[in-house]
Amino acid sequence: MHISISNLGALQTAKLSLGDLTIICGSNNTGKTYATYALYGFLSSWNDNLTFAISPEALKKLLAEGITHIDVRDYAKNTATVLKNGCEVYTQHLPVIFAASEERFKESVFAITVDADDFRLENRYERRIKAGKADWLYLTKEPGSTDLIVTLLAENKAKLPTEYIEKVIDEALKDIIFGVIFPKPFIASAERTGAAIFRKELNFARNRLLEEMGQADKTIDPWELFFKSYQDYALPVKANVDFTRQLESLAMKTSAIAEQHADILADFTDIIGGEYLVTKNDELYYKPKGKTAKLTMDESSSAVRSLLDIGFYLKHLAKPGDLLMVDEPELNLHPENQRRVARLFARLINLGIKVFITTHSDYIIKELNTLIMLNQNLPRLKQIAEREGYKSEELISAEKVKVYIAELAYVKPNGHSKKVRRQTLTLADIDPILGIEARSFDKTIDAMNRIQEEIVWGDE
Repeated sequence: MHISISNLGALQTAKLSLGDLTIICGSNNTGKTYATYALYGFLSSWNDNLTFAISPEALKKLLAEGITHIDVRDYAKNTATVLKNGCEVYTQHLPVIFAASEERFKESVFAITVDADDFRLENRYERRIKAGKADWLYLTKEPGSTDLIVTLLAENKAKLPTEYIEKVIDEALKDIIFGVIFPKPFIASAERTGAAIFRKELNFARNRLLEEMGQADKTIDPWELFFKSYQDYALPVKANVDFTRQLESLAMKTSAIAEQHADILADFTDIIGGEYLVTKNDELYYKPKGKTAKLTMDESSSAVRSLLDIGFYLKHLAKPGDLLMVDEPELNLHPENQRRVARLFARLINLGIKVFITTHSDYIIKELNTLIMLNQNLPRLKQIAEREGYKSEELISAEKVKVYIAELAYVKPNGHSKKVRRQTLTLADIDPILGIEARSFDKTIDAMNRIQEEIVWGDE
């Protein structure tokens, strides 16, 4: 999956591809969060923005005979056009995604393209649509086949809305064609610590608003009033707020990671030094390891609050195929825990969960470097890994990692014959032996080393 961005925040022109691990580094105010939020917004809403035009002949046959066969390949041929049109629709929604003025995005462009090799049209698909208690439509596609069979199960066909049938078939085609390409995103925004600590206040504000809606004049649209309360927050921040409000119901679920890889949760517990607890009364606590005391989020450390969303995601939602997006995972973490979080991400990647992060942390980059560099079949490196406590499931291949530097660089934007200096995302070199070239940090570290060396060794 390839993303093209123009005139989005600080980013004037940029291209990036999604890897198993995607990292954006760079100075403050260089466009890292803009790229992250825009991608999250697209992955959260692509189903609403992309549309296939369903063949009228297929609909006629379905209504006349009660069954129709649709070759998915006929629609897959149009994916480039469908994506182009869908991205244009999504670009118009960027002011809503960022909770900002339309003027700021009037020249913005956000586009997605996919490679032909990414499509997996032969996967199994099955969906049954009900109207009340009665079955209405049945859609099925056998594994290895590209034939989507749509069967009409309702008795009175004349009363069936054709528009809804088209929508159901459209949804099925999008699931089959794009479902394996666009991962389900989960984001932990940089504002996540605030969502954790003000969880009670957010719940109270929501409940009070609902009460006011119930007492409002009938001429007022209650849902319009409700959604107005969210307009000041970007979509990822809203997602974090909603997530923290749903912890009681989330706590009843168990993720695939928790069921099959409990050791990852044990490692996470070690990182935060305890565990999160949600009571039946929807009260949230942190219980330090080996102690009986239960602490509220106000009483807990900033690191505990910073990792709350990630902890609940791992324990209750995470599954292979997801995309975990974390804006500045190093927030409030000691360098040692930054290293451990990097190793946690590596394990998730090797289990099939994609990870996308923005970071200012040299510790995280260097630890990922170590995991890349140790991933070689050399006795000497195996000894180092064993001595330092690295597990084989933490080591990652350089091919799985893409690192971008948000910076001013010479690029050739569309419509330009020569390279011009623009704020962009530059793909960093990653060597299996030497690791990631992270010059975003190197310049600052070199300057600090030079000054300190002169202080210690310079002439009087």
